[in-house]
Amino acid sequence: MVKQANIDREAGYRLLGELAGPETIEATLSRLDAIAPGFPDWIVTALFGGTYQREGLALRDRQIANLAALTALGGVEPQLDDHVRNSLRIGIEPREIIEVMVHLAPYIGVPKALAGLRVASAVLEEGDRA
Repeated sequence: MVKQANIDREAGYRLLGELAGPETIEATLSRLDAIAPGFPDWIVTALFGGTYQREGLALRDRQIANLAALTALGGVEPQLDDHVRNSLRIGIEPREIIEVMVHLAPYIGVPKALAGLRVASAVLEEGDRA
């Protein structure tokens, strides 16, 4: 018997609000919904209400995995920027975010690690000015 996936739309929106802040998600989701109606709800429901709800990894671990994956992909700086902010919001230290990028260099290449460092550094500099 195949186990059914646990998909919880309300939990997804709660978690995204915790990670990104309610004002950020409303603006982001409404802009995306204007372009691709229903797509933001699918993302939040499937990802934050599904994948993130699985047992086995703490939210902190999931965020570190996100930082690594997005940095390795390259070309997704807006999403990496969001996840750096989300990581800070849940208590990951700036030095830890930087160390994730440094640690990736031998695995994904120095240029991609440097690109990740640029994104992280820009977000962290904003926090220093705030």
